[in-house]
Amino acid sequence: MNQAYIKTPIGNIEIEGDDQGITAITFLNEEIVPTIKIPVSLQEAVTQLDEYFKKQRVVFSLKLNPKGTDFQCKVWQELQTIPFGKTASYLDMAKNLGDPKVIRAAASANGKNPISIVIPCHRVIGSDGSLTGYGGGLHRKKWLLDHESPVRQGLLFN
Repeated sequence: MNQAYIKTPIGNIEIEGDDQGITAITFLNEEIVPTIKIPVSLQEAVTQLDEYFKKQRVVFSLKLNPKGTDFQCKVWQELQTIPFGKTASYLDMAKNLGDPKVIRAAASANGKNPISIVIPCHRVIGSDGSLTGYGGGLHRKKWLLDHESPVRQGLLFN
């Protein structure tokens, strides 16, 4: 398994993966030394994340290989259908999975997503529009949603 560490506008990230695909993209709260020589299997992920943060990419095209149960993988697949700049509720997710009663299980699987940003679990919000839990921290979730928002808030008074 290869690893690379990068700095982003919202903190440090560890990327893990190999020739089978990316297995994890994780926010780190500790200081890191960015990886100088990125392993070949992770170079495209580093490039695409950099493009994302520079607002040059809205869709990722990476080979992903997250490890989880069949249900978790199904939820993570569903997360990838939420378009850039849009959000869905946990109830929406459960309905799209075919059963509104799996809302808690879907929320749990969402919280175990190992590939932040690329599998956009940050796009899932509460049914009332509230920002709910995010493994990377609510401040990062808010930043990501603002970053992807098609509406730019201007100043009311200059």
